[in-house]
Amino acid sequence: MTISGLGPHGERAAPPERVTLLPEDRAAAKARGFRVAVVMHTLDSDWASQQLSGIVGTFGDCGTAVTHVVDCAFSPSAQVEALDRLLSQKPDAVISLPVANEEVAFAHARLADFGIKLVLLDNVPTGLLPVQHYGTLVSADNFGLGKIAAEGLSPYLPQGAEVGLLGYSADFFAANEREVAFAKWMQAHRPDVTIWQDAFGRIDEAARRTETMLAAYPGLAGLFVVWDTPALKAAEALRGMSRQLPIATVDLGEEVAIGLAQGEHFAVIAAQQPYLQGVAAAQTTILTLLGRSTPAWIALPGIAVTRSNVVESYQRIWRKPAPLSVLQAVGLIC
Repeated sequence: MTISGLGPHGERAAPPERVTLLPEDRAAAKARGFRVAVVMHTLDSDWASQQLSGIVGTFGDCGTAVTHVVDCAFSPSAQVEALDRLLSQKPDAVISLPVANEEVAFAHARLADFGIKLVLLDNVPTGLLPVQHYGTLVSADNFGLGKIAAEGLSPYLPQGAEVGLLGYSADFFAANEREVAFAKWMQAHRPDVTIWQDAFGRIDEAARRTETMLAAYPGLAGLFVVWDTPALKAAEALRGMSRQLPIATVDLGEEVAIGLAQGEHFAVIAAQQPYLQGVAAAQTTILTLLGRSTPAWIALPGIAVTRSNVVESYQRIWRKPAPLSVLQAVGLIC
């Protein structure tokens, strides 16, 4: 396993195999009958659906009940309210993807005061420390995802090209790592490329920010958008402007897989493995509840997806057949 980045406290990544459950672990969990809540940044994405599927299925194998699934809709205040409500419900553990850093830090930190174990996905709020406040952070290698996106976009960029980087304006570890890695790879391997940056605060702002960037820098030869849902909004904006630009993004959702297969805007996808990340998060939670020590950071590598391997990558990541339109676009069926 090759992991490029470091964890939020400079940790080296541990592989998910470090938290594999033994039959006796599952039996012990079933005997205890744990209750766990899952607090997600959003449920409105293929990534979230697959992550949740990995979590819930693994808990089902361990006799652990998922008592709450919360959609925070990217709202820090909604997440704080949800975590505060859970204090009275006293689940044994919470798996949370923090939607911000400072704004949600106290709400996450106080779970430990109520004896509730915490496992984090993708992001660690400001001031939270492993062991003291949370057990483990489980994520993709987000720095590696940024490198995959840059390397995949590079062949589409002529000498001296300008590239737009559409980031996320919130202070969010996963997105920050991708943006930094993309810029560093370009600086090291394509110093001729100039990067212009903009950012969206909400998904529905991504199209407008794309239009603004193109108005300011009409010579852009490509775009990097930090994940697939806003990248789809950027692609909509390009279609509305009758512009054809190659886009690199992160996460192989169904719509971007179709766009990649059809050669429509998307050039490369740096894909996470959300189902396996969900499995790892659930396994980590079980071990934490059983009193076992777990690594501070568990990370899974990204997968470089292009039109040539989109079908096999889709099957590997989503564990189901690729959509009919993808199969048709790459010529596997008529």
